[in-house]
Amino acid sequence: MNTKPFQFKEFTIYQDKTAMKVGTDGVLLGAWVDLSNQPDSILDIGTGTGLISLQLAQKCNALTIDALEIEPNAYEQAVDNFENSDWGDRLFCYHASLQEFMDEINEKYELIISNPPFYTDTFKSVEKKRATARHTKTLSFEVLLSATAKLLSKTGTCAFIIPFHEEDIFLAYAEENQLYPQRITRVKGNIKTNFKRSLLQLSFKNTTSKIDELAIEIERHVYTEKYKSLVKDFYLKM
Repeated sequence: MNTKPFQFKEFTIYQDKTAMKVGTDGVLLGAWVDLSNQPDSILDIGTGTGLISLQLAQKCNALTIDALEIEPNAYEQAVDNFENSDWGDRLFCYHASLQEFMDEINEKYELIISNPPFYTDTFKSVEKKRATARHTKTLSFEVLLSATAKLLSKTGTCAFIIPFHEEDIFLAYAEENQLYPQRITRVKGNIKTNFKRSLLQLSFKNTTSKIDELAIEIERHVYTEKYKSLVKDFYLKM
């Protein structure tokens, strides 16, 4: 297992304490999310190492960037990564479940973002900590979207990355909470492969969504120009 720090252009992610390492999904979401509404308050649900929160601290001047993490080691890791960054005064991590957090917080956020648990099946071979972080039973789409609707300001947006094959069910749950897609980008790992992920940005406005697609690679380690343009502010070698 790789425990080496992951060096980005403007911050470092230490990942020796947690089973969840830096991955393409998190970097993609943090790079892709549209901040044109200039959010002053942000909530990152299930922050893991704190990656997405740090990306957003780099991208915008939001005074409040709150992160939420239930797994104890990941929580400690995120706190360390926040404190070691240039933006420690704007970043705060809560060690709690989403349900506990909702009971304590009365604030509304202008942006809510999450790289949520994906796997709906039980993998007995998966390390327990990793399973906690990646298993939908610890944070279902229904709970995530219901909580997001309660914590999001009326003019705010929320953004997620999910498996492509779950896009329809996710958007159905979102609509039940009066959340509607503003942007959808469907992601494939290679220009010749099927879609693997969906990047979604939603709000309470029921308007026609902008839909496009993104391929990461042309062939192994040969990246598309669109992908390089998206992540160039973060990866050292882009």
